[in-house]
Amino acid sequence: MVFKKIILFAIGIFVAITVSSFIDLKGLAQSPTDLDLAVYHAPIHYQDTDSTKYNADYITRFDYDTDWLATNNWDNLDHFSLPSHTYHSVVETCTHWFITYTFFHPRDWSDIPFDQEHENDSEGMLAIIRKDGSAFGKLEGIVTVFHNNFYSYTPTGSPLTNGQEDIDGTLTMSSYNGSQHPLTTQEAKGHGFKAWPYAGDFQGASNQDGIIYYPSSTTAELPASGNDRDVKYQLLDVFASNGMWQHQLDQASQSSSSALTFASWGTFKGDQSGGCGSGTKSCSTNSANAAWGWDDSDDGSVYKGEMALDPAHLTDVYFNGLGTFDSTYIRNKFIQDLRDRGYNSGNLPQGWPSQINLNSLIGKLKNQC
Repeated sequence: MVFKKIILFAIGIFVAITVSSFIDLKGLAQSPTDLDLAVYHAPIHYQDTDSTKYNADYITRFDYDTDWLATNNWDNLDHFSLPSHTYHSVVETCTHWFITYTFFHPRDWSDIPFDQEHENDSEGMLAIIRKDGSAFGKLEGIVTVFHNNFYSYTPTGSPLTNGQEDIDGTLTMSSYNGSQHPLTTQEAKGHGFKAWPYAGDFQGASNQDGIIYYPSSTTAELPASGNDRDVKYQLLDVFASNGMWQHQLDQASQSSSSALTFASWGTFKGDQSGGCGSGTKSCSTNSANAAWGWDDSDDGSVYKGEMALDPAHLTDVYFNGLGTFDSTYIRNKFIQDLRDRGYNSGNLPQGWPSQINLNSLIGKLKNQC
């Protein structure tokens, strides 16, 4: 009888430990990865297209042509497939996640005489996510890149109000794959990026040219044509090995003539080959920027690249109504990698914006909340 009680007691302990372990593992499984976060909040994207050259309006990855040479992306457009991709990066404070999304096109193009074109085109948005105790947090607002200007939008119910910049509109949300996603849109040809339906001529009607893209962690589909209403785009981590950020770091001290991808800090190379600027049009060089090179021409104390490098500062300038708000980072791989590569205010990457003190930026890193 005593032996039986001992056995039952041991079984009880085993079951308790097993259940406890299961709960712990389940909790860990519910902690979102950066990819989980990015997909959960990624936009459903309305891309306006122009029938003159549909594929020049497809979103894709920078190395769609299998290399990181920036000066052949215009040239190779018709020689390679254009699977749908978007880049993301996540940085974290004690109160928020900040996610940048970069939508890349090989061409900023035109079919209008005397207009301007350029090789490579990179525009996108910042998503501001409050840590509210739920697994994925709550979207409070976005800031989008429309050429050389930023535009901000908030969903209904957001606590954010006008800061030094005015909020430009209400963000439309739509349910997809179990979460609410903001709707965004880009123009055809020039690809200026705003919340839907504030840019371009495509709102999803059957008589309009355009593509509706939906986010995916694994699937990169090719549009059937310039009029496809259900195309999955795959999220790519900008920090991935041999990815866009690594190429920037590797070329950060190289001259424009020797670097393959970047003409200077945050700016892609681009030349006039392949027909860019044909006829009466013109073609500008080195005219597209990565997320750490995006800049609004007149937003005061927010400087080039801060949407990616220091999004908490941008958010603090653009909005009021922030409530409890941490402006220092427990995770910011942009700053961490620059520090770890030995960059500082006395040793700056080639082309680093003079307004940003890199030592002060590095000082915004901390180990814990």
